[in-house]
Amino acid sequence: MSAIRAYLKGLVEEAKRPASSTALLGELVPRPQPRRRFEEASLKALAESIRAHGVLEPLLVRPTGEGKYEIVAGERRYRAAQMAGLAEVPVVVLEVDERAAQAIALMENLQREDLNPYEETVGVLDLLALELGRGREEVASLLHRMRNEKGGKATQNVLGSPEAQKVEEVFRLLGRMSWESFVQARLPLLTLPEDLKEALEGGAIPYTAALELKKVKEEVARKALLEEAKAGLSLRELKARVRELLKREAVPKPWHHEVAERLKRLDLEALPRHKRRQVEEKLRELWALLGE
Repeated sequence: MSAIRAYLKGLVEEAKRPASSTALLGELVPRPQPRRRFEEASLKALAESIRAHGVLEPLLVRPTGEGKYEIVAGERRYRAAQMAGLAEVPVVVLEVDERAAQAIALMENLQREDLNPYEETVGVLDLLALELGRGREEVASLLHRMRNEKGGKATQNVLGSPEAQKVEEVFRLLGRMSWESFVQARLPLLTLPEDLKEALEGGAIPYTAALELKKVKEEVARKALLEEAKAGLSLRELKARVRELLKREAVPKPWHHEVAERLKRLDLEALPRHKRRQVEEKLRELWALLGE
């Protein structure tokens, strides 16, 4: 078993260990974390709890060699402790290398209760990328190839590879979903239009609604539907509205609309001389006809 998977397996037990020490807040240094945002209201609620009960779960830290400790897991508790006015917090000091620290940070992030589906998708991909030694896009490509082979769409012998076995083991350790459902329901979130991604990350819509809205290519119509989804439009109603829009999008435009679109893009100067004369003559005829 790789060091990353070993740390993943032992992370829960590690976090449950009693604090081995306390550290002054000034001694702690946040590391670049996979967490994208800290909700102010949630932090305030945690700060109130800390004022009343203290920090119940120790932070996982590692020494930096400069008299400081880098926060491996628990930055949210660190920030809330600052808001609560604490001077020190309980910590568990770990002796881990950078790769293991990154794995623990990713895993801790994935255990958050308020994790939204987009953050979860990126977190799982980053964890797999760390385990496989590949980039995020390469991991997504591998997952698609695995799914195609399992569905009989390709015979690339990917499923029996060591990489595929590592993927399956990481998903078993995570215990959140299968790799197949991850490919089907979560990978499409990576290609969401920016407005849908922001709404999803902000918790304004569920990921199922985001995936439905993604089907609508016409931006104005999609934005209007997004606002209705934010206001509480049910998923059933949303799906019906999307179906109607897709039917309209599938109807070909009248041929004269296409002609008008092509005329908008027309660059007369770029045409060969003889063709430009012909086009100009036709345009003058059309202009005269419309003028009547």
